[in-house]
Amino acid sequence: TNGHVTDLHWCYWHLFVQVKMSQVKQVGLLDVILSSLDHRYNEFKLRAIMSEHKKTITAISWCPQNPEVFASASADNLLIIWNVAEQKATTSCWCWNAGDSVAFVSHRGPLYIWTISGPDSGVAVHKEAHSFLSDICLFRWHPLKKGKVVFGHTDGSLSIFQPGSKNQKHVLRPESLEGTDEEDPITALEWDPLSTDYLLVANMHNGIRLLDSESLSCITTFSFPSAAASVQCLAWVPSAPGMFITGDSQVGVLRIWNVSRATPLDNFKLKKTGFHALHVLNSPPAKKSFSTNSPSKNHYTSSTSEAVPPPTLSQNQAFSLPPGHAVCCFMDGGVGLYDMGTKKWDFLRDLGHVETIFDCKFKPDDPNLLATASFDGTIKVWDINTLTAVYTSPGNEGVVYSLSWAPGDLNCIAGATSRNGAFIWDVKKGKMITRFNEHGKNGIFCVAWSHKDSKRIATCSGDGFCIIRTLDGKVLHKYKHPAAVFGCDWSQNNKDMIATGCEDKNVRVYYLATSSDQPLKVFTGHTAKVFHVRWSPLREGILCSGSDDGTVRIWDYTQDACINVLSGHTAPVRGLMWNTEVPYLLTSGSWDYTIRVWDTRDGTCLDTVYDHGADVYGLTCHPSRPFTMASCSRDSTVRLWSLTPLIAPLVVNILTDHSWDDIIGNTDRAMVPGAPPLLCGKISKDIKQELDKLSSDVRMKKLRWFSECFSPPGGSHNLWDLVAVINGQDDSLLPQNYGQGIMHMKHLVRFKTSEAQELTIVKMSKFGGGIGAPSKEERLKNAAEIHIRLGQIQRYCELMVELGEWEKALSVAPGVSMKYWKKLMQRRADQLMQEGNDDVIPYCIATGEVKKLVNFFTSRGQLKEAVLVAQGACEGNIHVFHLLFSYPLSPSLSRMLHRVCKELAEWYFQDGRAVLAACCHLAVDNAELAMASLIRGNELELAVCVGTVLGESASKATHYVLELLARKYMTTATWDLAARLLQMIPDNEILLAKLCAFYPGSSAEINDLHEKCGLPTLEECKELAESAHAEGKVLPAVKYYLLSPEPEKALPIGITYVKEQLSSPDWTMDSVYHILDLLSYIRTDRLILPKCSEERNELLILCGYIGALFAIGRQYSSIVPALYEYTSQLLKRREVVVPLQIEQLSVELEAWRACTYSLKVADDALYNPPSEAQKREYSQLLSRMSEEPIKGLEGPDYVTGSNLPSHSDVQISCFTGLRIQGPAFFLEDGKSAISLNDALMWAKVNPFSPLGTGIRLNPF
Repeated sequence: TNGHVTDLHWCYWHLFVQVKMSQVKQVGLLDVILSSLDHRYNEFKLRAIMSEHKKTITAISWCPQNPEVFASASADNLLIIWNVAEQKATTSCWCWNAGDSVAFVSHRGPLYIWTISGPDSGVAVHKEAHSFLSDICLFRWHPLKKGKVVFGHTDGSLSIFQPGSKNQKHVLRPESLEGTDEEDPITALEWDPLSTDYLLVANMHNGIRLLDSESLSCITTFSFPSAAASVQCLAWVPSAPGMFITGDSQVGVLRIWNVSRATPLDNFKLKKTGFHALHVLNSPPAKKSFSTNSPSKNHYTSSTSEAVPPPTLSQNQAFSLPPGHAVCCFMDGGVGLYDMGTKKWDFLRDLGHVETIFDCKFKPDDPNLLATASFDGTIKVWDINTLTAVYTSPGNEGVVYSLSWAPGDLNCIAGATSRNGAFIWDVKKGKMITRFNEHGKNGIFCVAWSHKDSKRIATCSGDGFCIIRTLDGKVLHKYKHPAAVFGCDWSQNNKDMIATGCEDKNVRVYYLATSSDQPLKVFTGHTAKVFHVRWSPLREGILCSGSDDGTVRIWDYTQDACINVLSGHTAPVRGLMWNTEVPYLLTSGSWDYTIRVWDTRDGTCLDTVYDHGADVYGLTCHPSRPFTMASCSRDSTVRLWSLTPLIAPLVVNILTDHSWDDIIGNTDRAMVPGAPPLLCGKISKDIKQELDKLSSDVRMKKLRWFSECFSPPGGSHNLWDLVAVINGQDDSLLPQNYGQGIMHMKHLVRFKTSEAQELTIVKMSKFGGGIGAPSKEERLKNAAEIHIRLGQIQRYCELMVELGEWEKALSVAPGVSMKYWKKLMQRRADQLMQEGNDDVIPYCIATGEVKKLVNFFTSRGQLKEAVLVAQGACEGNIHVFHLLFSYPLSPSLSRMLHRVCKELAEWYFQDGRAVLAACCHLAVDNAELAMASLIRGNELELAVCVGTVLGESASKATHYVLELLARKYMTTATWDLAARLLQMIPDNEILLAKLCAFYPGSSAEINDLHEKCGLPTLEECKELAESAHAEGKVLPAVKYYLLSPEPEKALPIGITYVKEQLSSPDWTMDSVYHILDLLSYIRTDRLILPKCSEERNELLILCGYIGALFAIGRQYSSIVPALYEYTSQLLKRREVVVPLQIEQLSVELEAWRACTYSLKVADDALYNPPSEAQKREYSQLLSRMSEEPIKGLEGPDYVTGSNLPSHSDVQISCFTGLRIQGPAFFLEDGKSAISLNDALMWAKVNPFSPLGTGIRLNPF
């Protein structure tokens, strides 16, 4: 169809979700974002971001029969049908009942109907619905009457079609428009679910009407409280006949109506920004009764959400509110689920930007604040630890292309816009303080605030000028270019040097200290326009440029030459970023959706990521956290990345306490091709200087400071604070923001109490708290909420009294003491007496203040009443009682505290935040479980640092982590690192033997390594092996044969022994595991020799089987079936003699399934309990297992980012056949993938690859 689709609809069914974008914008919302309810924690989690559309999405609709299917349409004439389960676009794989088709329309028609399956599949044109006189805004099929459809037009009229009767075109325009040419588009349109003819219509300016589509008459016109209000969307409430709700377009006011009244029953202001769409759910989202709540404040309102607090009941008590949940979408991208019955948000999320994000930069003096500039006309500042927006600029700037923070702590941001010039925004005050208009109405593509001289700001624009001015607007230089200028960057070494990138394909360098407006240098070489330029922060005179020719070029200003071309991107390059510590690392982002990391010494690409779903525009990192990078994209997301894996050897050098020469160096040493990475930047030099000043605790501090510099945000600072508290650091040394994170339990009550007191003390400033600041009442309420949770009942009561909520105060006052309750009752009674209020009677009677009450009645002349009360007292009916409360505190309370902390840790862990989970365990001094969380989250380097500092309490876990880390480095370039890690473990002889056995060097190299590890030479090992074998000592024989020139001789000895063990009925894992583990370290080249094939197969089968049992013990339920399947496949296909039967394997697997399934779903109707035989089988399996030496390792591994949706990079797991969520791991054939979590669990229980090749798996 020419022009884009304005609305679409599954034929004859209710529309469920609709996205209407203003059609003025060229770039718009490009992704469909799905959230789903996580039943365990009763909160919505981001499930997927699906991007196929290249232009603004204009309509969206769920399929009525199949909850997994929906359709979306966009401005590039594309209609896509999606399958949610597979998270991909699909159009040809369902067989539904006939009549399953989706209708779509654009401009003035015609209406197309696309039948997706069946004999009539294809697109047909509706016979009558065409050649309208005005564009169609939206249309609705009648939910009950087949084929009846209504169209709403931009001129405010309707067209109604139904089979078998006359078609009505352009009828029922609002009366005030009759006979004029004014436009008044239809903004909302819904059929009455209880009638065949009634229709609710909203026009942008003329409000809402209830119409009869048969008689073409208006039944009711609804009137608004103010003329300014206009309706953006409306929805019927299915649970309450005749009720409907509307959302205003300017402000987020939700109005509740009944068709019998012309005015709204109730109005709630839910948000400061207008509504975008509304829908009422037929039934509330199914809630599972789960006791713990997520650790956020009130339900799931994000902390920065500018939601207005729940309103108190209004005067309209006659109509009770319909129970129902409204899905609300707002103009600023916020999405929420509002419970109309309880007037609370069940869930509210402020999405960040609703459009392309063009630029992102960290705040110079705070690595936790990231600013982003977007097509939606705003700049937002994010706290990257909580991933919430802390500040948003006023907006309405057109497009913001670029931003630049003021140097140091000035707290201002300069922004560059498409049509409003450049501005300076004061972030804390929230207002624009300066504007620069020298470029007129021309778009400014880049703004750069000089960090060497904070008075200078440069901008470059489509008008061909790069202008340098002072803060007060005085122009210092105007550099004219032959075409548009897209990028500029100040040199980091010379304050008077600036480089520009121009549409004429050239890079220019200007020197500000001269008066000439000619460039000092012009670099030519790119074959298309140059966009961004970036000076290297570490190497003087080196700069890079990115171009539409898909390359990045590195220029040397001193040699006047291009010294390298980085080729690999397949589309224009936009984002560019040098690393601030390792001088050769450069990162680039492109329109080909990828981010690439380059080694600029030889031009190799070290890594490519495909996660963004669209063009990557901005890349940035903070000098004090140089290996955490942020990227932003046209897919309207900001993503955070860790670059630490690229410099892994450095981390190990620090862990193993190497000399400084292997850690910090100068750029010349680091730039030698092939040299290991060295730190050459400011932060590493600062750390070294600080360490040189210390006399004690040097190693601890060194591990902590480097760990914080290498670790991504999301809890590592918090973790180190807790480690310091546990190690007895003085509380006065805790950082200022300690109270905002997870605190140690001994501080919790103290810090929270002072937080509540601060809330109580803050009086509103004389100008009010600014927009969005909480009112005094809200502050006091929040303070009271904290106090009551901490058991500080009296403070809660006092705050409630201050808020006038006496009932709440009195109902809990006895919890303080009866004396206090009585005093409060007396205060209330005095107050009521002054008001002369009859409500005072029960208060006086309850507290036994007979005299007071008698005087009260007497003074009012109610003598009879007075007598009555006095009499009652005399007969002894009114008296004061004394109750004593005592709270014995028991060990069960401390157990409860531990349990709650554990549940909170699990919540963080399931959310892919293992470091915060570890913090929860450390808060109650549980070092073992904290280490286990880090291990299961694969935060191995961090775990070693923390474990080393914690010392004895974590030593077992630290040794296990060192072992896993050593496995990670058992690869070509880093054997010595692996050896050094193992040497940090006491009793490491057998571990070093495994390392040497696996090492594939020449004889001389192997003997060198043996010597370093304190082991005998190859020949000596051979003699030791022969004598041990002769004496029948299996373990030493296997060990020394593996270390000898003929390691394959170890296989038959070890395997025969294991088979004998398995043949006895009561064998255990302990008896076989150590031998198999040792054998698995045989050098790969020997294991895959043809003459070893039988032994190899037997080794793989035995390791697979023992691995499956291990996985059962560790509760790695996602890989248990895969391990059993792997073992049976090998048994089937290969000639072997082992004491295992395929039938027995499937019996064990079924028994495991039956017995563990029962723990998960006790209430499932289809559930069959395990048979007696299965219970016996399962308990037999468990009896073979041994106690885990380290607590807390049970349960699946879950690395950081496991639940983040990946975009373009869709991988299918060869274990499950399902799409992999989170990071994927490729097996050795380069094609098969499994999730990284599954790979880690597999490698921990079975060292060999799932492909059965005999290659060892290394996902660590």
